[in-house]
Amino acid sequence: MSLQSGDWRERIDEVDAALIDEFQSGFPIRERPFEGVGDALGVSGNEALDRVKRLRDDGVFRRFGPVLNPPVIGSSTLAAVSAPEDRFDEIAEIINGYRQVNHNYARDHEWNMWFVVTAGSRQRRDEILADIEARTDCSVLVLPMLTDYYIDLEFPVVNGDRFARETGQADPSGREGAGERLDETDASATRISEDAAADLSALDRRLLLEIQGGFPLVATPYRAVADAVDADVTDVLSAIERLQRTHCIKRIGCVVNHIATGFDSNCMVVWDVPDDALDDRGEAVGELPYVTLCYHRPRRPEQGWSYNLFTMIHGRETAAVDEKIDELAGEYLPYDHDRLYSTATLKQTGARYDDIVGQ
Repeated sequence: MSLQSGDWRERIDEVDAALIDEFQSGFPIRERPFEGVGDALGVSGNEALDRVKRLRDDGVFRRFGPVLNPPVIGSSTLAAVSAPEDRFDEIAEIINGYRQVNHNYARDHEWNMWFVVTAGSRQRRDEILADIEARTDCSVLVLPMLTDYYIDLEFPVVNGDRFARETGQADPSGREGAGERLDETDASATRISEDAAADLSALDRRLLLEIQGGFPLVATPYRAVADAVDADVTDVLSAIERLQRTHCIKRIGCVVNHIATGFDSNCMVVWDVPDDALDDRGEAVGELPYVTLCYHRPRRPEQGWSYNLFTMIHGRETAAVDEKIDELAGEYLPYDHDRLYSTATLKQTGARYDDIVGQ
């Protein structure tokens, strides 16, 4: 099976469906995690592992393992340039050449190229941005995250919803809460430092380097990681739990290929919200089930950028996404806004932590 050879939904059963929609996070932190997954799905641990392998090979999953949190581990920022059309490919090649750039998207806007830079320190991050500015001869719009209201990219792939986070999947395993409508999600303001803030031990650093590309798909992935970093598996399990508590790890599970599985209409909407209303509005919008990202970034009036609240909506159809943006503007954010649809993926990799955490 492949995502390019017909309707892949018709080729998966109810167990696959539950695995896809229910294990994008919450993967057990125990020596044999697939046994816990199998228990929840009503299959053996070996079968659960085999299904994850197959879904990864088929392109439904991009990878398996932790989703790390670059702004907590290092110093990260969103940035943009306004690339002239006749130099667009040249400028994209320059920007994509930096290891510290992990995402780069073309967007339908005057600022038409948007990328993320993550480095081990704010000083190094800013050196890279200055170098990009010098090499491209383009002014760089630098927009670090200042407040996180809601950030999580989990997608209800199988249940047919038009938006990420819209509802829960009907789950044949009977897991509590499955199939219930997701009316809202807790979203509280979390301030983000521009400086690398994580207090990492030597083991933490070795672990982050080892797991940045995911876990090995074996029955005992944590033991395999422990062997790779020359540590006891008990210490590795404790360290993984600690890294998740301190938000260096956002979640552990199967990372869905959201473009290939149908969520290929995504729009970054930017809003000019009065500063004294920002937290109230940000928290309220972050709780909405169809908003996948909600965060505060600085205005840059000297560069003509007046927006301070960013939201993302990932959907299956552009018209449906526009309807939700209209709803946001009408009911929750009655302010000037702009809609930046992505038109091309120029680079998309996990952040590389070699230069961020060191050895």
